[in-house]
Amino acid sequence: MTATTTAPLATASVRATRKPPSDRIRAWATRAPLLPALIFMIAVTQLPFVATLVISFFDWNALYPDARHFTGFSNYTDVLTDADLRHSVWTTVLLTVTVVLASLVLGLLLALLLDRKFRGRGIVRTLLIAPFLVVPVAAALLWKHVLYNPEYGLFNGLLHYVGGPEPDWISNTPLLAVEASLVWQWTPFMMLILLAGLQSRDHQQIEAAKVDGASDWQVFRYLTLPHLRRYLELGALLGSIYIVQNFDAVFTITSGGLGTANLPYTVYQSFYQAHENGLASAAGVLVVIGSIIIATFALRVVSSLFREEVSR
Repeated sequence: MTATTTAPLATASVRATRKPPSDRIRAWATRAPLLPALIFMIAVTQLPFVATLVISFFDWNALYPDARHFTGFSNYTDVLTDADLRHSVWTTVLLTVTVVLASLVLGLLLALLLDRKFRGRGIVRTLLIAPFLVVPVAAALLWKHVLYNPEYGLFNGLLHYVGGPEPDWISNTPLLAVEASLVWQWTPFMMLILLAGLQSRDHQQIEAAKVDGASDWQVFRYLTLPHLRRYLELGALLGSIYIVQNFDAVFTITSGGLGTANLPYTVYQSFYQAHENGLASAAGVLVVIGSIIIATFALRVVSSLFREEVSR
């Protein structure tokens, strides 16, 4: 084939792939109703983040606005090298890992229970989901005053009834007090995800394994647990996204004292109490970056779950 014959063919293929003007107008017409929502989302979420990013490069104290000046990455260096800020980062990691792991284990046990048929299963499922529907601040207040209070709290009331010690739960175990309230609230979420995974199992494969003499533990270890791996990952990642940014429980139960100040609370403290806008913005940007990294892995897990469901 000569060059004179290939040129018209290439031109024809380009014209075939190029959409006519009417199709492009129709495509933009279908997208047009979404533009106001897109503009609103950008204005509400992205512009404040850009402003926060810009402020994070300045030494900016709200009490001395005329003294602000550009400092580059010094605020980020302070966040990563300051002892108190490093401790808040460590507290955030410890709080996130503890709450997510405990919620996953308890959620798995409850999901295995609800996967069985018994009378009143619907009522039990509704009651177990209820903690996740409580407003976070209300849940923290419930634990602080109804359960933890050393004078009229339920825990000390039960201990007084049996003649045991009556400790001040928040003062003696502050971080554990915050973790317990978050575990109570997030266990139902993990339970729902894992229960969905249990109900998507191949029951014929499980019945065949039992016919071959496999015990319940062997079925769980070699069939159920591998099947739940993606759901466990999804629950861990989604839970981590929230716990990393948690502010309600720390602020309500301990007010960030007794070594429970995590990074979001430190951002609040730096901004509203110390008025260090630049330092607080740098810490907030680091929280956002960590959340984005976790969310990226979560989206990959979700997409892999959808691909597995479609391939079945």
